[in-house]
Amino acid sequence: MRTDTEHAPGRPGRAPGRFAVGAVGCAITLFAGTACGGAEEDSGAAQGTVGSPVQLGDVQTVEREDLEAVFAEAGVSGTFVLFDAGDRSAVVVNPEGARERAVPASTFKLPNTLIALQTGEVADVDEAVSTASGEELSLREALPATDVPVHQEVADRIGFDRMSTWVDRFDYGNRQLGEEGDMDRFWLEGPLEISALEQATFVAELAREELPVDVEHQQAVRELLRVEEGADHQLFGRTGLGVNVDPVPGWWVGWVEHGDELHTFALRLEIEEEGDADLRESLGRELLVALEVLPPE
Repeated sequence: MRTDTEHAPGRPGRAPGRFAVGAVGCAITLFAGTACGGAEEDSGAAQGTVGSPVQLGDVQTVEREDLEAVFAEAGVSGTFVLFDAGDRSAVVVNPEGARERAVPASTFKLPNTLIALQTGEVADVDEAVSTASGEELSLREALPATDVPVHQEVADRIGFDRMSTWVDRFDYGNRQLGEEGDMDRFWLEGPLEISALEQATFVAELAREELPVDVEHQQAVRELLRVEEGADHQLFGRTGLGVNVDPVPGWWVGWVEHGDELHTFALRLEIEEEGDADLRESLGRELLVALEVLPPE
């Protein structure tokens, strides 16, 4: 049995500045029957952009086929979405993968923490939560760590009905929790699933403090997700790894703030070999640097 082992509200965005991801060809819908046509593509080419329009929800989207080499050279299959929260455009590596949903695994700790705080089941991120095994850990410790039992206890406290209500309010993935007795497994084994694009747009609402929960709770989670703070940027992120599912999804989701610019991201790998999970953050960083959202190390 695989376990969810891991290593280790923002400002409104605007049109890309110094850390630009490129212009976007056109807006299209997931269920549209045709792709964008010549005039838009010619316009993009005239501006010197790399990529072509693809169908991916109602978000203006450009595919970067050239960046698929990042996954190929690492010997893994994966998808990556970079979402500009300012103009609601996205750059996508492997659009087919970005459409597909998978269990959120420990990335669900973000909504789980928010719901626990909003419902009052946990007073604040420093309250100690006791698990069935007698372990005590606060959400401040449990969100960035590998600990799953604390979040299983929190989900059980929230209960099926309230959890269903909040997952629906968040428009989180397919919104499916399964049976009432599955409160400790629905985000690890299913049926709850979410796509990379849905991850990126959910995280954008969190970063911009636009989720339907108190701003102070969104700010608290934001601080728990901070990975690094550079001279002119801040990086926030959380990993996740599926359990008892095939293929096993390995996630890294989060956002980068640079001045008033906000870019969120979601990377998902198909974990097939020992050590694949260790590549999530390193490959994500490589893609963020290639898209000029993070500065080179």
